Amino acid sequence: MDLKYYSCNGKLIISLSERSEGFLEEVGREYAEGCSGSIFALTEMEPVKSRRSFQVTSPSQLFLEEETLELLLNRTSDKILPGWLQGAVEDGRVFSLNSSWPGWQEVLSREPASKKLTVSLAGLGDVGGILCSGLRLLGSDCIEGIKIFDMDANKLLRWELECNSILPPEDNQGYPDISRTTEEDVFNCDVFVFCVSVGVPSVGNEETDVRLAQLRGNSRIISHYARLARAAGFKGLFAVVSDPVDMLCREAFLASNRDESGELDFKGLAPEQIKGYGLGVMYARAAHYSKDLGRHESFLEEGRAFGPHGQGLIIADSVSNYSEEASDYLTAKAAASNLEVRSAGFKPYIAPALSSGSLSILATVRGGWHYSTNSIGGVYMGSRNRELPHGIQFETYAMPPLLYKKIEETYNYLKDYK
Repeated sequence: MDLKYYSCNGKLIISLSERSEGFLEEVGREYAEGCSGSIFALTEMEPVKSRRSFQVTSPSQLFLEEETLELLLNRTSDKILPGWLQGAVEDGRVFSLNSSWPGWQEVLSREPASKKLTVSLAGLGDVGGILCSGLRLLGSDCIEGIKIFDMDANKLLRWELECNSILPPEDNQGYPDISRTTEEDVFNCDVFVFCVSVGVPSVGNEETDVRLAQLRGNSRIISHYARLARAAGFKGLFAVVSDPVDMLCREAFLASNRDESGELDFKGLAPEQIKGYGLGVMYARAAHYSKDLGRHESFLEEGRAFGPHGQGLIIADSVSNYSEEASDYLTAKAAASNLEVRSAGFKPYIAPALSSGSLSILATVRGGWHYSTNSIGGVYMGSRNRELPHGIQFETYAMPPLLYKKIEETYNYLKDYK
């Protein structure tokens, strides 16, 4: 492999071709072999179909020509890497960086957060209020404060008073402070959480897929916020909690990357800045129903969830010892769980707000493994992953062909939507 070596901001950049950017300083192979920090492998892929950066977990992911669903596979590769580069991949120090993205060099200066983060939360309906409560209770180690916004001033007052009154008998937790904010200031934060939702069917008036019923109204609203994020030059995490999560992530990406004439210019949110939070509760529901099969402990270790928070969901009872019968049962039960709650006369928002929302967002901020929707080849689909300073790391699997085929069908379903 004939590599070219460069340095920028103390980071090593490797490329298969010569680069002419003035901010890149050419260095020798000896410099590269002695590098103990992060290494960035430059690619050139269509921005609409690829992320700006992600962690390389195997040689097969180096210098990709396109992103595909195979990023989830633990594959062997015919690429033979120099020993020092192979070692860096195994150490988790190599990242793919797409130089077709405007401003791609910003990634080189990104460092891990050294302080607690500020969160902005828009939308204080059923989910938003519970999610805010969860962040208040559980986020004292990583969240400095939570700014809340809603068009309804009474909801703002209610949740500011309620959440700030959540306190243990001895106040030694440093709970995040809750404060009201304006729409103009909502992107003055590190993490923006979109919980706005319109058109949620009332109990007793459910459609086949309650989540898809919200698509039209929520698409319009999230596009508005995505444009606000672009105008603010927002560099943080844009977390989508409203339904349908996967479709809304795509809408946010496209809306933020169009100029005033409607043409794509890719000067807005990078694909990896947008993450959807709906799959966490589906995994949790499947874990609950795994007790019916006597497989709860094994599911917690080997079970996984893939796809949307709704139609196309796939639950695998085990990624190493897959049973189609057990997996189909868990998928059906998890997918219908919200309708079971509705049949009891209640909207199913508590578990989604906490499992998909508070707990998964906090895991993201802490760099832990969690379920969220991310861009794979321009298609937003849910899987297990974790957030690293220079990009997302997907969990990869040596999964059986039958399971992969089902995940591929879901991927194509979501791809057709766009």
